[in-house]
Amino acid sequence: MSVNLQTPIDYLKGVGPNRADLLRSELGIKTYQDLINLFPNRYIDRTKYYKIRELQRNNAEVQVIGVITGFREVAQKRGKRLVADFKDDTGMMELVWFRGQKWIRESLKIGQPYVIFGKTNWFSGKYSIPHPELELQSEHDNNLRSAMQAIYPSTEKLSNKGITNRVVTKIMQQLFLETKGQFVETLSETIKGELKLISKSEALFNIHFPKTPELLARAQFRLKFEELFYIQLQLILKNLIHKSKIKGFTFNNVGDYFNTFYNEHLPFELTDAQKRVLKEIRQDLGSNAQMNRLLQGDVGSGKTIVAFMSMLIGLDNGFQCCLMAPTAILSVQHHNGLLELCKPLNISISLLTGSSKTSERKEIHENLENGNLQILIGTHALLEDKVKFKNLGLAIIDEQHRFGVAQRSKLWHKNTSPPHVLVMTATPIPRTLAMSVYGDLDISVIDELPAGRKPIKTVHRYDNNRLKVFKFMKDEIALGRQIYIVYPLIQESEKMDYKDLMDGYESISREFPMPKYQISIVHGKMKPADKDYEMQRFVKGETNIMVATTVIEVGVNVPNASVMIIESAERFGLSQLHQLRGRVGRGAEQSYCILMTSHKLSQDSKTRLETMVRSSDGFEIAEVDLKLRGPGDIMGTQQSGVLNLRIADIVKDKDILEQARYYAKTVLNLDPSLTLPEHKVILNTYRQMSKYRNIWNYIS
Repeated sequence: MSVNLQTPIDYLKGVGPNRADLLRSELGIKTYQDLINLFPNRYIDRTKYYKIRELQRNNAEVQVIGVITGFREVAQKRGKRLVADFKDDTGMMELVWFRGQKWIRESLKIGQPYVIFGKTNWFSGKYSIPHPELELQSEHDNNLRSAMQAIYPSTEKLSNKGITNRVVTKIMQQLFLETKGQFVETLSETIKGELKLISKSEALFNIHFPKTPELLARAQFRLKFEELFYIQLQLILKNLIHKSKIKGFTFNNVGDYFNTFYNEHLPFELTDAQKRVLKEIRQDLGSNAQMNRLLQGDVGSGKTIVAFMSMLIGLDNGFQCCLMAPTAILSVQHHNGLLELCKPLNISISLLTGSSKTSERKEIHENLENGNLQILIGTHALLEDKVKFKNLGLAIIDEQHRFGVAQRSKLWHKNTSPPHVLVMTATPIPRTLAMSVYGDLDISVIDELPAGRKPIKTVHRYDNNRLKVFKFMKDEIALGRQIYIVYPLIQESEKMDYKDLMDGYESISREFPMPKYQISIVHGKMKPADKDYEMQRFVKGETNIMVATTVIEVGVNVPNASVMIIESAERFGLSQLHQLRGRVGRGAEQSYCILMTSHKLSQDSKTRLETMVRSSDGFEIAEVDLKLRGPGDIMGTQQSGVLNLRIADIVKDKDILEQARYYAKTVLNLDPSLTLPEHKVILNTYRQMSKYRNIWNYIS
């Protein structure tokens, strides 16, 4: 009779209610299945035994066979410690316990051979092992075990309550005894055969009790592949369902608006990458499925012109379009830029933000509903219930990671059928992350900068070079250029950072006095109207220097600004540094980014700064950022669910991820509803994965 893996962990022999509660609360292990999926962090070679006289003073993990000759309690500042004298035929050492002494004394036998394992200490002329793992040699030799011992994830609370790695190993052994090591297969024979994968049962046994390093490697590959395969299957299936179930407005015409703009008013020649992406978008808009596309492009790659030309296709088909940005500053920037493009085409365009006047709002609402307003640019204000379109056909979301899923879905309900959706980001997303988080979207990448752009020269300078940096700033201002100086603003220490900004502003004001120099200041504590006023002064060239926090990270486009100075650059993440650098280099002149830091830098900070100086490729920078910070930090909490991987690592296992996506695509291209006999095992596994059930309801 097969064991039900959904059985509560309480019923496993050797666990009991107290241990079950601890395993639930500390490691989230509720069922037999959860326990099987508690994969080891690392492995220790347990084939080697040491003699006491062979031990080295290097805190190594060692395994020794010997006998306990006696116990004694030793007083210390707080309480007592229990010490056991332990000897083999070459010498003597101590075993030490700081807690659980009563249980230890009662359970251990003097004079009996034990196998002990733990980290050695050298203290007062002798070796000791605190809280060693102990097992009678007779039991050790008879137990189900492997040459490489698994070390499992744990917590301090588990250790304090006696649930050591040895206890977890025994519980795991019991589980394999009860299940007889037989587990249901989850991959098709075709996939297993082509990739030469071992069976599910063999993989699970060898991940917990590896017989050899080679079998461990094969078990790890098999289980990593399986985990990534089902994530990719979910994402690709979600995309297929989306296209088959959610019909989109068909934009058949590429008409006067698009053609007139392309032939007569295009401000510059499109790059090949922009042309390719426009073609992908046009194909989506011309199909009868709703477009759901992510447009990635580095800072300055020309995403906005692609978005505008996509809107023109919408207008050519009688639909309205909107563009939603995360901040008022970015919304104003988009509106001002697109307004110039709309004028020669007589296209009506408006801006709606939280600070729009009541009279403006009323007019916008009326013109949206009667169809006179063709394009609406705005912030979250676009999501308000009062904002009703006559016929919204295309919704574009800029810097989409700043919006929650619920916010984005509100745009879907602005028409009887969902409008086409194009989400844009200037934050390059590494390919592995894009496949894992946005695998359900179609992805377009603009990976080419417009011709004539000079690469931004990036340098790293220490605080003691500040006078030379001031001299350089004065030289650039004398040439008619403008300069950004950005200070970090990190929420946890907002007061301190605000002080940094004000101190910096005062020192800059002393070095660059009025009336010869004019300085703007912008930070998050200012009223929106004051912020906009200072921004506009800088945009118009009335001020030479803008001292700011990261509020200028996105959205400010001042072609005359040629220098970006980032203070305390070590306190910024890589992607943020790259975004800030992208505020300059928008004109024809040579631009510069100066990273200012103290001499005291962590290794990660040094890596970030070296990467910035070496590379201007946003995707290369994003890959380094992914390695430094991990996927959870980069994507934030909204997207982290799909990345709660048990065994795979999308940074280290990107080759396996590529294979998993290839096979998931191959299976679904051949058999979209997984009804072929050879895919029955995949269908059954997929259905049993509770987190995918809501998606499965759309099928069949």
